[in-house]
Amino acid sequence: MTAMTTEQIRTEAPTRTGWAAYGREWKLVPGRALYLILAFALAMTAVSVLAGLFWTGVGLLILIVGLPIIMLSLFVARGFGLADRYLLLLTGLPEIAEPEWDREVTRSEGFWATISRPLRNGHYWTYLLHGMIVSPIVSTVTFALTTVWLSVSLGGLTFWFWGAFIPRGDGTGEWGQYVSAAMPWLFGGWSSFTVEVTLYLIAGVIFAVTLPWVMSGLARFQYLIARGLLGRWASDDLAAEARAEAAARTSAVQAESAGLRRLERDIHDGPQQRLVRLQLDLAALERRAAAGDTEAAAELAREAQGHAKAALDELRALSSGVAPPLLQDRGLAAALAGVAAASALPVSLDIDPAVDAAVPAEVARTVYFVIAELITNAVKHAGASAATLKVSLRPGETPPMLDVWVVDNGRGGAHMVPGHGLEGLRDRIAGLRGVLVVDSPLGGPTAVGVHIPLASTIAAAPATA
Repeated sequence: MTAMTTEQIRTEAPTRTGWAAYGREWKLVPGRALYLILAFALAMTAVSVLAGLFWTGVGLLILIVGLPIIMLSLFVARGFGLADRYLLLLTGLPEIAEPEWDREVTRSEGFWATISRPLRNGHYWTYLLHGMIVSPIVSTVTFALTTVWLSVSLGGLTFWFWGAFIPRGDGTGEWGQYVSAAMPWLFGGWSSFTVEVTLYLIAGVIFAVTLPWVMSGLARFQYLIARGLLGRWASDDLAAEARAEAAARTSAVQAESAGLRRLERDIHDGPQQRLVRLQLDLAALERRAAAGDTEAAAELAREAQGHAKAALDELRALSSGVAPPLLQDRGLAAALAGVAAASALPVSLDIDPAVDAAVPAEVARTVYFVIAELITNAVKHAGASAATLKVSLRPGETPPMLDVWVVDNGRGGAHMVPGHGLEGLRDRIAGLRGVLVVDSPLGGPTAVGVHIPLASTIAAAPATA
């Protein structure tokens, strides 16, 4: 669950004024009243369970079983806190963002460090504080005010009906007659029951008119306390960012390592073998020339020339895989257009020209190779006869996103295989804090999307090949 900022809450708040706003508050009264009543029941249950567990654990700390009981109370407190957060959805207020329960970036911990992690996480303790102390006190107050407002509103407006069924004596001791006697200028000559009906009705109207505002205030008071104790902290975002940064760095290192191994294999299997053959041909040419066999020497020279040209072509191809000249000289849009033009199948292009200025060089290089491989896969594996390449920006988001889609009309059925194909591309994109999504039902079409945040800090350089 993502964090809810103050600005988001302000944006989601109702903007209606006057009677429209009052009417909206009335629509929320049943949910808010139900929450305030259920929250009281939940708080009373929580304090009885948590206090028993926690203080039992504290009392048994001298023994081995004390610490596990305290940890159990923290987990139970988390459960009560989650229940309170979900009950708050009845109020119509924004959902409280989920805290970071696992704030550690590294997972290389021992058994005891792992199971005792709640003891080192402040959220568990604030949930315990909320469930064992704060919520019972606050809920008692809000529950009392809720029942008073509901009972006076409903009872005052209907007393004229049900009050008639209350047994009445000779009138002595009824509070209506004392009011009539105290204010003869207002209630002179009125019966005790009429005075009571009138005053109950006035109180009922006042309490009913103010009921939406009171329910709103009580619910918001509970919400603000819950958001402070049960919600997400600013440090949670930093912890999530650090963990995502570490994951991106790991993916980038793994992708670069795989790329370097592939480059080493390509050099060994291609240019290196050509150069070894060229060396042997030159040695043979030297021997034939020394023996005066000019015709054989000329034939060997032609063969050596062919091997030299092939080795040069392969080196050029490999060097373009490291740093394609078209990408460096003319930008990402032109480089992707070149990839589409060189493809064995027709590729329809929809490329936003603004990507050249918006996309950093390291991102553009990775996107270039990923798209080139996706189009190659569409030719080699999907049996496609046409494809579409769409590249666009989402500048309205923070950070702005680069969206790339490759859609082909092939046979479909593409999926992730560990260590191969799309899995390797996903690792390369993850190194840029991006995601790669695949939608490829059997029978096609296949749609592969690449989504990369452009303003994120890239911790590690992407793979080179």
